[in-house]
Amino acid sequence: MASPLAEADCESCAERLRDELKSHRGLISLEEAGPEKILVTYDPDRCSLSCVTQAADAIGTRLGRRFHHESLPVQGMDCYDCAQTIERAVSKLPGVSSCSVSFTGARMNVEYEDRPEEAASALRRKVATLGYRIPQDNPAGDGEAESFWVRYRRVALTAASAAFLMIAGVLSLTGADTAATVLYALVVAVSGYPIARSGLAAARATHRPDINLLMTIAVIGAVGIGAWVEAALVVVLYALGADLESYAVNRARRSLGDLLSLAPDWARVVRNLVEVEIDAEQLQVGDQVVVRPGERIPADGRVMGGSSAVDQSPITGESVPVDKLPGDQVFAGTLNAEGRLVIDVDTAPGDTTLDRISRAVAEAQARKAPIQRWVDRFAAVYTPIVVAVAALTAVVPPLAGFGSFETWLYRGLAFLILACPCALVIATPVSLVSSLARASAAGVLVKGGAFLEIASRVKAVAFDKTGTLTAGRPRLLQVIALGGATETEVLRWAASLESASEHPLARAVVDTATERAVGAAPVDDFVSLRGVGVQGAVEGRQLRIGSPALFAETRLDGDVQGTIERLRQEGQTVVLLGDESTVLGILAMGDAPRAQAAEAVAELRRVGVERTFLLSGDHAEAAAAIGKAAGVDEVLGQLMPEDKVKAVERIRELYGVTAMVGDGVNDAPALARADLGVAMGTAGSPSAIEIADIALMGDDVTKVAGLVGLSRWTQAVVRQNIVFSLVVKAVAAVLAFGGLLTLWMAVLADVGATLIVVANGLRLLRGRPSGRLRDLPLLAAGKPRLSALVQARR
Repeated sequence: MASPLAEADCESCAERLRDELKSHRGLISLEEAGPEKILVTYDPDRCSLSCVTQAADAIGTRLGRRFHHESLPVQGMDCYDCAQTIERAVSKLPGVSSCSVSFTGARMNVEYEDRPEEAASALRRKVATLGYRIPQDNPAGDGEAESFWVRYRRVALTAASAAFLMIAGVLSLTGADTAATVLYALVVAVSGYPIARSGLAAARATHRPDINLLMTIAVIGAVGIGAWVEAALVVVLYALGADLESYAVNRARRSLGDLLSLAPDWARVVRNLVEVEIDAEQLQVGDQVVVRPGERIPADGRVMGGSSAVDQSPITGESVPVDKLPGDQVFAGTLNAEGRLVIDVDTAPGDTTLDRISRAVAEAQARKAPIQRWVDRFAAVYTPIVVAVAALTAVVPPLAGFGSFETWLYRGLAFLILACPCALVIATPVSLVSSLARASAAGVLVKGGAFLEIASRVKAVAFDKTGTLTAGRPRLLQVIALGGATETEVLRWAASLESASEHPLARAVVDTATERAVGAAPVDDFVSLRGVGVQGAVEGRQLRIGSPALFAETRLDGDVQGTIERLRQEGQTVVLLGDESTVLGILAMGDAPRAQAAEAVAELRRVGVERTFLLSGDHAEAAAAIGKAAGVDEVLGQLMPEDKVKAVERIRELYGVTAMVGDGVNDAPALARADLGVAMGTAGSPSAIEIADIALMGDDVTKVAGLVGLSRWTQAVVRQNIVFSLVVKAVAAVLAFGGLLTLWMAVLADVGATLIVVANGLRLLRGRPSGRLRDLPLLAAGKPRLSALVQARR
């Protein structure tokens, strides 16, 4: 049994669930089947699937009562090291069992055990002492002025310090050395004080040096040997680099977080035949909302009146507005481009498609990919080693008689600056956030960087048929009249009988009759023949319609048998219409391939996927026909859900990392068993968002190849950033030991490397790869402007 983990958004609880479930009676093994998935093997003679599921639910409920989770925004972080400092400090607090801080997401996910109120209060105090902020609701009034100063204070101080530094340089050139030294000291004080305060607070809280403390020691050392120019340059360059890094990462953060601001705060509802404006949070299911041209839709619902074109790109990534008519679904946060719409609200505030996507996006930012965890572990070892090397560099050579203490102290201070792993640790998260933002803008919801990493290694892709490679809506493809009846008569009689049925095949007949303006006649003595068809009296004639099994006792001539067999081999479903003794017509039904199905499979080959499969519960002929039309390599038909799971397991054994693309409901077991589960989001299906690792919100299967291409480019960028960071550090270390690296050059190397890897990661938002990856299929970049969309539509 492969199953999504309960409490999957909390790694600690997921691990506790696995540990407790291992002791369950009858359980043979429990293995990880990928991020947030487990594969459970049990003895059916000792327990059952429901027994294991109930045990998991009970454990999850008990863990939920014991552990409390909170997600908090954090302001004031200007480098990745800030997030690590907060994480270490908060994790040591009594009552806090775990803490994870995302610099790119600017959020803290914390887990409390026992007395959560006291722990939460202590947490806020600790974060404040470190120099960061967890924002509270401010009273109306001076909140905007305060937030403006808080936001731009660091930038203003950096600008002032840079100005003083330039003035001091001019004074030095004119011979006013004393005045220049005073200004250099002022620069050190203005820009160095926040750095020193943050570094000392972090050291007291975590008992470990962070980059701010290392930089403070380097500046104090420079001042101690009289290198005022170096000290001032170090603090200004470091502060400038931190500001630029924060700005660049905020750009990626805003790109990923724009969804949160799409839904309007108010709604225009009809109350007692009068339109009134209310807070969107006060909307209720059943309310009728009026949305005028140019306004955003405040809630999920269905159009009750009016028609318009709606820009759904924030949800589905579609490049042009979609025409909406009465009965059509619309989503909160989408933009009404043209006409006036009256919408019946069918989802409560807080549970709209946009809300679910926003929650998934926030969780995706907080989750660390495996490569990011590796970098964090490496950085934790790297920093103390380089600090030790810096200390030895400053002390050992002069004691051994190789130069003066001042010379080697200077080189040791340069080494100390190189102990900062900023470029290395920011290399992964900024790239992942940029990639997640691009995917989100294209209507592809990825639940975390770990799944991007998996997607980059996909070797085989298995597709469900109905609703994935096909539209999922059967159509009447052919009407063949027999026994002297006309095609119109056959269609009218069939539509009459099927008008009372809700079966998808029946709806296809009725819809075709409506399209051809063939009116249905009244039906008397209607009887549903469960599993095979229906019968009734139409225009005074007793008729029946259904599968060939309904006519098993009717003698069919060779031509009719041949036609039925031919249609089945073409992948069509056959329905017969007749009376007690004669077949009067053959109706051929089919679920046609999606228009993009063949393109989607071809693009997967371009992106390097070795093998594609079609897994279907339909009969072999129908599956083979769809598979041939789509161009998949191998077709497996007549599969039950458990058979699809076995097929996915077999594909994994043969080809390695496997993705399963399905509709998110019937394919849940196979989606969970695959390395990467991709669900057709049906423009916001809750089950698709919850079950799969990735949801295609616009149901565009071509985006699977685009996602694989983007993920492979993302991994290439991450590797480039890591290698570049390490090479810069290694070269700088050699130069520092040889006395060729000044303090300001060390800071410039560190800041420059950080800004370069950030800029390289930001390319994933809008750009395209170069070199051998330049032809990769990619998801579209960014959200098109509405004016361009309307122009394209016209």
